[in-house]
Amino acid sequence: MWTVIKIQKNNLEILKNTFFKKLGKDTKFYIPKVKMQFYKNNSLTFKELNLLGDYIFCYNQKLEDKKVIQSLSFIKGLKYFLIGANLSQKEITYFIDRCKNFEDNKGFIKQSLFELKINQFYKFYNGPFSQSIFKLLELQVSKMKILIGNIETTIKKKNLLVVPV
Repeated sequence: MWTVIKIQKNNLEILKNTFFKKLGKDTKFYIPKVKMQFYKNNSLTFKELNLLGDYIFCYNQKLEDKKVIQSLSFIKGLKYFLIGANLSQKEITYFIDRCKNFEDNKGFIKQSLFELKINQFYKFYNGPFSQSIFKLLELQVSKMKILIGNIETTIKKKNLLVVPV
């Protein structure tokens, strides 16, 4: 069973090792990540971010038992188990499969996971317009027409990471 866990990021490796010891080597973790590219002090910087922030997925058949979850509740690095994950197995599996289908060869989620909609506002996380908010006016295969402030422009979509605002 998949479960969703809120973690303390600085203790992730301790948490993983403890889960492996208590649940066995068949325990799986999935942490969807994106690679951000932005300008800082006139230089291009890359940053790796968890798509879900402090949440990760963990799979093990033993997690179906509430007693097992209770016994794991006070592990270092674990804030809490998200309640109701047992009722949402189909949705969790769908989300994980969808993320895996949109990963590049290094395991990072590609921008194509996020479906863009016309007349919606988005924020650039990389490229020359990093941290800028824009309105999507027109969407084509390889480029998009956007409105930043009062300026209307067309940009190439390749290697851009944008998220809804």
